[in-house]
Amino acid sequence: MPLFYMQGMPVGAVAILLACVASIGGFIFGYDTGQISDILVMDDFRHRFGHCTNPSDYSTCDFTTTRSGLIVSLLSIGTLAGALAGAPIADYLGRRLAMIAECLLFMVGLIIQLTAFTVWQQVAVGRLVSGLGVGALSAAVPMYQAETAPTQLRGTLTATYQLFITAGILVAYCISIGTRHLPGDSSWKLVIGLGMIWPAMLIFGISFMPESPRWLGSRNRPKDTARALARVYGIPKKEADTNRFVQAEVDEIMNQLEYERAVKAGWIDCFKPRNKTLYRTLLGMSLQSFQQLTGANYFFYYGATVFQGVGIADSFVSQIILGAVNFVCTFGGLYVMERFGRRTPLIVGGIWQAIWLFVFAAAGTAKDPREDERIGKLMITSACLFILGYAMTWAPGIWILIGETFPTRTRAKQGALSTASNWTWNFLIAFFTPFITSAIGFRYGFVFAACNFAGAATVFFFLYESSDLSLESVDNMYNDPKCKPWTSRHWAPAGYSSRYDLVEQTKAAQARKPPLTATEEHNQIEDVEKGGRGAADRGGLVPGGSSHPPTGEESAIRRTPTRINEGEVDRGTTFVEGHGPDAAGYTVPMTKSGPTGGVGVAHKDTHGNAPAK
Repeated sequence: MPLFYMQGMPVGAVAILLACVASIGGFIFGYDTGQISDILVMDDFRHRFGHCTNPSDYSTCDFTTTRSGLIVSLLSIGTLAGALAGAPIADYLGRRLAMIAECLLFMVGLIIQLTAFTVWQQVAVGRLVSGLGVGALSAAVPMYQAETAPTQLRGTLTATYQLFITAGILVAYCISIGTRHLPGDSSWKLVIGLGMIWPAMLIFGISFMPESPRWLGSRNRPKDTARALARVYGIPKKEADTNRFVQAEVDEIMNQLEYERAVKAGWIDCFKPRNKTLYRTLLGMSLQSFQQLTGANYFFYYGATVFQGVGIADSFVSQIILGAVNFVCTFGGLYVMERFGRRTPLIVGGIWQAIWLFVFAAAGTAKDPREDERIGKLMITSACLFILGYAMTWAPGIWILIGETFPTRTRAKQGALSTASNWTWNFLIAFFTPFITSAIGFRYGFVFAACNFAGAATVFFFLYESSDLSLESVDNMYNDPKCKPWTSRHWAPAGYSSRYDLVEQTKAAQARKPPLTATEEHNQIEDVEKGGRGAADRGGLVPGGSSHPPTGEESAIRRTPTRINEGEVDRGTTFVEGHGPDAAGYTVPMTKSGPTGGVGVAHKDTHGNAPAK
């Protein structure tokens, strides 16, 4: 049974569990990111793999700029390749099996690192192999979450991926401070070895989760699709083939996929301007690039080194403080992205981050922080306030957008390209940061501040507001010529008075008849575009004249037997079984909270979706 109702829709415990289990993929990435910052300053690691002027004195051992850059950044080269391969692997194997295979690959990389003793290249290669697994997971996990999570919780559940990244970073910092004084190579090998636990947890947990309903639908398995959706909604398995919530979404998924099979997409289709596909490919790649260019990984990869340069006696403690701020504030990010949408938090966050990076860079440039303790404290405070803004906006927001911005037929490939863009800049920052900081010092912060301003401007001028919309409706919005990014918050398909009206009627439309086939609907659209009356004669109403199959809410409108003027529609009443305002039907007043008794029940307070009388 449903765990709870949200905005009138049932949500099962599995919906929460699958988001948390899949997000362990983010924890793996965060843990691997956080550990290298502290391992680089551990005595035994520097003695084994660094350059020592006096081998008997650990304090004389250090890494050359090139060597430290390669050890840190080769993980990113692996993740770049893994992200590109992640989409076709997930399409071929399925989302769950792909994640299992990628976890195993990550564990192979850890074994390579653990068996290294004096050859630093072996550590670097091990991180490269681990990166292949992490990169593929970064493509598969957000895709799986976006395709499986209920629409009304999609933003929050997808953002758990970023929450788990921050948790992994914090855990790595805490483990490192506990092992740093252990004798010999156990100080750093224990940190790496414990990384085996997280992929094992993901392999075990994902084995009990449902497969992506949209992937099952693409394999022409509607019954399995219905069962997967039923588990997400918390509906008993035996009701999967009859429940109206489930069948309505199955119809929508299968209808969309039927259309997509007629217009199969390859990699080249991601760069075609039709239906704003190229626009969204470039937008996704740009946003992922700007997420790296915020400067967050400057602190996560080299934080211990940075804080040593600030004059902090114990940089490990400073790293933990930074990691704790990052983790705790990400919880706020889950609320912010759900409550305020996507555009506003990213714009405000970009400006906030730029301000504090400017303070960080200006303080470090104006005076040597090692000579003035107050300057050092100001820089740490600025770094923490920067991370606060990043954790609540750009960190979770970009991963949410990657799961919901692209059309279904190219979503996997566009997601892979966007994620690959993220990892490309991840590598560039990881590798070149030692060279840049040695040349310009803390002025590096000015570069990231400018990038944050540029990211905020990109969001304002190019990103559409996709909160509260189904994945299919997001596609319609991007293709509406009357909708602009700065007005998109108020967009709703033709036949709806507002975004809120769309959300409410989409929920009520769960009680509708099965939709027309994709072929019939596509023919209706062509008739309207050619100026014909075929669609109208068949009772169709084509919102916006779009050239793609309708979403569930649009189908519900098109099946009304007569064309209705917007002013004649009674927004306070919903009719089921396809009846229009001029026909008899059981009325269901709109509510913002769901019924306690479930579907098919007419409650005394008139809540619920009861059968037509």
